[in-house]
Formats: sequence, structure tokens, C-alpha cells
Amino acid sequence: MAEIEVLAEGAKRIHCVNCGAELAYKPGTTTLVCGYCDTRNEINQAEMEVAEHDLLEFLRESAAKADTREVETIECNSCGGIATFDPSLVAQSCGFCGNHLLVKDAVKVTNINPHAVLPFQIDRKAALKLYKEWLNSRWFAPNDLKKMQNHPNTIQGIYIPYWTFDAETASDYTGERGVHRTETYTVSVTRDGKPATETRTRVVTDWYPASGHVDHFFDDVLVLASKSLPEKQAHRLSPWNLSQLVVFEEDYLRGFKVESYRVTLEEGFTTGKQLMEEDIRVLVRQDIGGNEQRIHSLHTDYDDLKFKHILLPIWISSFKFKGKTFQFLVNGQTGEVQGERPYSAAKIALLVIAIIAVIVLIIFLFQMGEKA
Repeated sequence: MAEIEVLAEGAKRIHCVNCGAELAYKPGTTTLVCGYCDTRNEINQAEMEVAEHDLLEFLRESAAKADTREVETIECNSCGGIATFDPSLVAQSCGFCGNHLLVKDAVKVTNINPHAVLPFQIDRKAALKLYKEWLNSRWFAPNDLKKMQNHPNTIQGIYIPYWTFDAETASDYTGERGVHRTETYTVSVTRDGKPATETRTRVVTDWYPASGHVDHFFDDVLVLASKSLPEKQAHRLSPWNLSQLVVFEEDYLRGFKVESYRVTLEEGFTTGKQLMEEDIRVLVRQDIGGNEQRIHSLHTDYDDLKFKHILLPIWISSFKFKGKTFQFLVNGQTGEVQGERPYSAAKIALLVIAIIAVIVLIIFLFQMGEKA
């Protein structure tokens, strides 16, 4: 069995019984592993299922007595990222941009405890390999950048906070259904210097009133609760297989950083409703039918609202190129890579010149063919 050290604020470290080093979670397993002597300690698996929590009841009554925890966090002055940190270290680096952080700047906050965690499935070595493959596939990346691929700033595994929302929705709408039809018409033209008429066709749309009702169940609408990640890139890391979520257990966090949420539950639900409404409008258009649709009014009732606070695994690193910082993300479950990178003006210019040259050649060959 591992040795457990209880720290201030109730935090715990788990040490190897053989060499005393701290154990860390090994991605893709249910095991804590010593990085020095490879001693392994099985994580105690909860047998219960990941629970959904009543959203309205929580907001109305339970917020004050919710299952919360007090954690020390530190905010990066450079990118605004907020993460928990190891109080035994004098200084650390920001997992989002690599900026230097000082423990003296830490503050204590009270957060809702995570309800579930999606453990890392991809380790650091695999994440770096995926990053190199991604970078090499960028056609317009500068050659100097590709030479730097073996020297990115230290890649860090970070659990990023998300909210998920469930809802039963009932929507009433009014609108119009547009049906296309082809009609013929005549126009006056001049042919061989003489007036004439031509028959042509065009597509016109006939509009008919439409109204109806659409029911839909939304399951696990995912909302990013971080303000540290580029939202577009974080969204492109999807899809996540949330069926692999497990009941929150701190052992899965060992060896990794954890970001504290900055998007509150109320703010998250506002975003969740917007995402649901986008899908509802798609369903309404399908229900209206026809070739085109207009929606004049839409009213949706939300029932049986549920939520949970979850942590998802992302490998994050950054590199500096010609004085500018670029960030890349790797989905710690699927290996999907998203990132920022500079472009080579010289390569783009060469491509434009090549395209122009091909166009000129085609025009030249066409003209020679006409003369022949």
C-alpha cells in the first residue's frame, strides 16, 4: 500500500512505499505509478454511476450547502489562466502560456466539487508525438518553426472544467414553408439584328403559413467553464466520449494540474440554453419542411433541468517564434490536436506565383489552339 501524507487544508499526497517518491496517475489505466521505481497502486474505483443534479433546486436552495471545497489558485498575469498549484513549490509556470508564477500571489476560493472526471488516456510522450505530426502537416509553417518541434516549452497535462446540461424541451413555433416551383416566361431579345422572343425558366418560391410543436431531449450539452483556452480551438477538440466519465476521484488528478472554473453555473446554463436553441431552430426547420423555411416566433419551455461539473483532460503547451507566443492543445482522450501557428509569407507568395503561372500557361495554350 502507498503512504499517505496529509497536508494543510486537508490535501493529501500519496508516496511510494519503496522509494518515497510521490505517485502519479498513469494515463490509460486505473493505477497510480511511481516514476522512479515503477511501483503501482490501484485507484479505488467507485461503483456508483455519475449522477446528474437538479439545476433549479441547486440554484434556488442548495448552493449554500452544496458539496464544495476550498482550493488555492493562482491567476496568470499574462493570459489570465487560473489553476490550482502545489504549495510546496516556491514558483511554477502557467500551464497555458508558460509565464512564471509566484506562490505568494495565490488566493483561496470555494468551488463546487467536480462530480465526474474523464481520466487521461494519452500520456505526455504520445501527446508530443501527435503535436509533431500536426506541425509537420502544416504546409505553410515556416521551415525555422519545424526545426523547433523538438523543443517546445514543457507540455503539461491539465484537467479543464466544463459544465454539462440535460433538458426536456417543448417548443411551439409559427413560420412559413417555402416551396420551389419552376415557371416559364418570355423575354424580348435581338437575334441577327432582328427583334425576337425567347422562352426561359426560373425558380420561384411559394410561401405557406406553418405552425407546430417540437419536443426534444438534450443530454450532456457541453459548456466550457474556462476562460483561459481559445474557445474555437477548445470546441474543435470535440467530440469527447463522455460515456467514459467516472465518479470524481482525486487520484486521477495526481501528477496533473487542475484549472478552477471561471464561468459560473448560471453563466454556463445561459450558454447551454443558447446551444440548445440553435439545435431547436434546426429541428423546427425540419418540422416545417419544404425547400425554405422562415421562423416568425419560437417559444420553448425547459423542464427536468440537470447539470454536473466535470473535468476533461487536455495536454497544453506553447512555444515562442519570433517574439510571439503560440499555443497548442491535445485532447487527452482522443488525441485530436488544435493549435496556433505562424505562416510563412514566402511559401504563400510562391504558391500565388505558381497559381498565376499555371493560369497564364492555360490561357497561352488556349490561344495557340484557337490560332491553329
